[in-house]
Amino acid sequence: MRIVPIARCSQRKSPATPLDTLKGTRMSQFLAKTLLATACVLAPLTAMPDSAAMAQGLVQPIGPAQTIDLSIGRGEILTLPSAISDIFVASEGIADVQVKSTRQLYLFGVSGGETTVYASNSGGDIIWSANVRVGSNISSVDQMLRLAMPEAQIRVATMSANTVLLTGAVQAPEDAAEAERLAKAFMGEDAVVISRLKVATPLQVMLRVRFAEVSRSLVRALGANLATIDGTGGFRFGLGNGRTLAQDQWFADGPLGVGTGIQQPSVVLPDGTEIPGPGVDTSNSGTTIAGLGQLFGFNLLGALDLAERQGLVTTLSEPNLTALSGETAEFLAGGEFPIPLSQGLGTTSIEYKNYGVSLAYTPTVLSDGRISIRVRPEVSELSTQGAVVIDGFQIPALTVRRAETTVELGSGQSFMIAGLMSNNANNTIDKAPGAGDIPILGNLFRSTEFRKGETELVIVVTPYLVKPVNDRDIKLPTDGYAAPSLAEQMFLNRDTGATSAEARPQPQLAQPQLAQPQLAQPQLAQPQLAQPLSGAADPAAPQTPQQPANPEEGQ
Repeated sequence: MRIVPIARCSQRKSPATPLDTLKGTRMSQFLAKTLLATACVLAPLTAMPDSAAMAQGLVQPIGPAQTIDLSIGRGEILTLPSAISDIFVASEGIADVQVKSTRQLYLFGVSGGETTVYASNSGGDIIWSANVRVGSNISSVDQMLRLAMPEAQIRVATMSANTVLLTGAVQAPEDAAEAERLAKAFMGEDAVVISRLKVATPLQVMLRVRFAEVSRSLVRALGANLATIDGTGGFRFGLGNGRTLAQDQWFADGPLGVGTGIQQPSVVLPDGTEIPGPGVDTSNSGTTIAGLGQLFGFNLLGALDLAERQGLVTTLSEPNLTALSGETAEFLAGGEFPIPLSQGLGTTSIEYKNYGVSLAYTPTVLSDGRISIRVRPEVSELSTQGAVVIDGFQIPALTVRRAETTVELGSGQSFMIAGLMSNNANNTIDKAPGAGDIPILGNLFRSTEFRKGETELVIVVTPYLVKPVNDRDIKLPTDGYAAPSLAEQMFLNRDTGATSAEARPQPQLAQPQLAQPQLAQPQLAQPQLAQPLSGAADPAAPQTPQQPANPEEGQ
């Protein structure tokens, strides 16, 4: 609706109207003035919706319709959809335009930065608008990266005069680092390159962990055990030392038994009298030398325990585990042992605890190709040392070697994340005070136990960036194994068969079934016998009686 200004309404009152000139009556002047006043009052009211619409249109700003990236000193020719009359450039120091015609513009970059350009027609309508970003030779950086890395899909966008953004996808983290280095070398050392490149395929990391342990132990024990019986009258005297030698009653005239688990020996005289003797058990004492007799008027029973134990334990475990970058993988080769737990109302529940060789780690492949690993390897085994008995159940203890740490290294490099070297010695002497210090004879009144242990442990981790391979290239430990036959087990004492087993079945790719062209079979026309004319009979055809169509004709 057209807006009528108030100033035009006031100008229509002053001059005389044709009605005043012709008629000159007072009534006509009154009617004319009334109509003119009414029009002036209604004119602003009719213009109010248009003003509100214009005000509403000014509240909603029009943003740039597109974004154009330019290099400093370079430009583009733009063809507009219709003719323009006005051009607005927010910052002429960043980008400027030259009008070639009413429908063509030449837009060029002046310096690094970002600005806005609008073009409108004579009616004030926006014909074209754009957000213009000017950087340092962006197109040249694109061309250079396409030539240097043709397999990568890298896009370059400017952020400011010396700042560019790299987006897209590359094959490996090394390619992302290389693209960033090339862009910085092309634009200068002062340039800031922001890399948001992504790896096209997720990387997989295989971790190899080696537990190497050598443990040596030495236990040497020397113990003297004495038991005496004084069978004289009057004042009697006795001496005892060490462990229990005989369980039941025995006589010095009886036999002496020495051995593992031996009970009380006895001898039967001709008159049937049984004389029991002492029995010395050597179940847990190594080698035992025992003697029985009389000395200084005493019935003396003595035993000398001699024991020496040497141990050597070598452990080498190499668990391998593969995981995606950023994911956590776990591995366990061992088992679980039960632990009884007392519950309410006299009930017992069972809880299981893991033991064996376990590995848990989380790899993260960094942009430069190095690998950050959070690793937790563990080797544990059941042990009777430290075992406890609860409610009649013996719960074994665990000997554990565990490490947990975070390291960063390259593919194929190794790190010794943990190591242990232990050397201990323990000497225990049980003796009678004073008597045990007598040379030579003092050994009868003392027992000596000497323990020595040496342990060396090393844990080494080695990560690898791996890719899947063909199944035919994988060799399994069971390849080539053949079970022995009954004859080979009985007569040849073989653990495996004499001939290797056949190769394990491999998956095969299905061959595509191609459609074979088919030759069209010619359709040969079969000869047809000519039908005889009506009234003429074929001499070669057999004569068959004809049935009359009308039954009356046959009579």
